[in-house]
Amino acid sequence: MAAQTKKTRRIGDVEVSAIGLGAMPMSIEGRPDEDRSIATIHAALDAGITLIDTADAYHLTATDVGHNETLIAKALASYGGDTSNVLVATKGGHLRPGDGRWTQDGSPAHLKQAAEDSLKRLGVDAIGLYQFHRPDPKTPYEESVGAIRDLLDAGKIRMAGISNANPAQIQQGNEILGGRLVSVQNQFSPAFRSSEPELEFCDQLGIAFLPWSPLGGISNAGDLGSKHPVIHRLATELGVSPQRVTLAWMLAKSPYVIPIPGSSRPETILDSYAAIDLELTPEQVAALD
Repeated sequence: MAAQTKKTRRIGDVEVSAIGLGAMPMSIEGRPDEDRSIATIHAALDAGITLIDTADAYHLTATDVGHNETLIAKALASYGGDTSNVLVATKGGHLRPGDGRWTQDGSPAHLKQAAEDSLKRLGVDAIGLYQFHRPDPKTPYEESVGAIRDLLDAGKIRMAGISNANPAQIQQGNEILGGRLVSVQNQFSPAFRSSEPELEFCDQLGIAFLPWSPLGGISNAGDLGSKHPVIHRLATELGVSPQRVTLAWMLAKSPYVIPIPGSSRPETILDSYAAIDLELTPEQVAALD
């Protein structure tokens, strides 16, 4: 296994911050006002975060598709500093009809149009990282990933990833992409450990593993600690939040892990990002495992 770097990790040939910003909470149910969301993104950039994860499906109603992508583009445009090193990773293949459901459309026609629409909303010539959001039971997997390959070949996207995939799909996806798969984004948290095989497989392949909902959807420090006594104990001993312990544990698992905690407040993303400076001993990592 390659040595773990401290502040940065790699997605393909791009160096990014070891912890990214998951922007979904800024656009779905319970989303804050736009000013707070933009302040959150600006705070993340100020701290040194250079990976922002989004998707065209992060919106509320059928009339505001791509809300999150538009928000991120606005935040980047209004930021006073240099954003040329920021990787915006978006996704296609999920739909939100506006009634609270999440549905899938992995058809090549949909994915190619979705990528074109994301390009416009993000205001870029090519999407930095485009991910197939979730397998669609109605579409053969090879056809969906084949569309991502076509987008890559056409220069519409710079890098290709998949999300919510099992090890067989990771293997298949990498083959379809001609060895150019750079990332896998799966749910992984202390409460959701079933993606451990995918994490280990990505480590073997040397591709990035992006845990979504790495804090298990828990934003309250007390709740996270109360559900996981070992996390609570270590957080108390180290004098840091349970969130920070959780993310430091993930970073210690593999040099290819890049957590993307969701946030909609400056203080929460800053606390999460501070996990890159938290050193856990092998004994502490083993206890958390």
